[in-house]
Amino acid sequence: MIDDMAAIRLGVFLTILALMMSLELLFPARKLRKNPQTASMATRWLGNFGLLIISSLIARLILPLGLAGFALYVSSQQWGVLHYFALPLWLNIGVSVLLLDLLIYWQHRLFHRIPLLWRLHKVHHADRHVDSSTALRFHPIEIIASLGIKAVAIVAFGIPAEAVILFEILLNGFAIFNHANIRLPAKIENLARLVLVTQVLHRIHHSQIMAESNTNFGFSIIWWDKLFGTYTAQASKPDSQIDIGLTQYPNAKQNAWLNGLLWMPFTRKK
Repeated sequence: MIDDMAAIRLGVFLTILALMMSLELLFPARKLRKNPQTASMATRWLGNFGLLIISSLIARLILPLGLAGFALYVSSQQWGVLHYFALPLWLNIGVSVLLLDLLIYWQHRLFHRIPLLWRLHKVHHADRHVDSSTALRFHPIEIIASLGIKAVAIVAFGIPAEAVILFEILLNGFAIFNHANIRLPAKIENLARLVLVTQVLHRIHHSQIMAESNTNFGFSIIWWDKLFGTYTAQASKPDSQIDIGLTQYPNAKQNAWLNGLLWMPFTRKK
């Protein structure tokens, strides 16, 4: 069961990634701003994908069977609040996915709010050009922390393995989708942003203006941002002109190499 779910998750991940990267090449929303300090796409991809590989290896060492395998064990022990309710499986999965989605929203906000956690998360925000590979650009320690947070939630709520794997598929898929360097047609964008975090909305989150960066924390649905007052519909600049990244890290070449990304949380820049 675990192997089948892992294969499905990997297949969906690779399919969405390939689709978004293809659309970026054909219909880019923003061109890479070229100057002597600009990192090439190849350099960025090596750094971003390198972080993904390292994080995946560490996560596998910590949880060999993944979060879904951990959830199966938790279910066998009848741990968690949801085990006290006789919910149909479909409703249990739906509630669990919403709980995990809300959890990741608040996790994201805390990683912006708490200085020690921001040191990790700034690796993601220092990218000066947001595209689908930016969705993979997270420091391994942040990935481990997120893994631990989700594991605690699985124990506390008794989230079933089916919900865990569905959520992980959605998390990966939507992250790649809303980081993609594309722009939906205006009519579709206006409709989609009523429910989803679109590319335009998420690029606001990657703005160098911290008042804009500290908004639109959701990764899939935009409801949490609207409910908790962190929604921003329009940046101070048009989408094509938003300054992406962090002002503390202006040199895009230095912010793209894998070794620099791994050491970034331990530098003195805030």
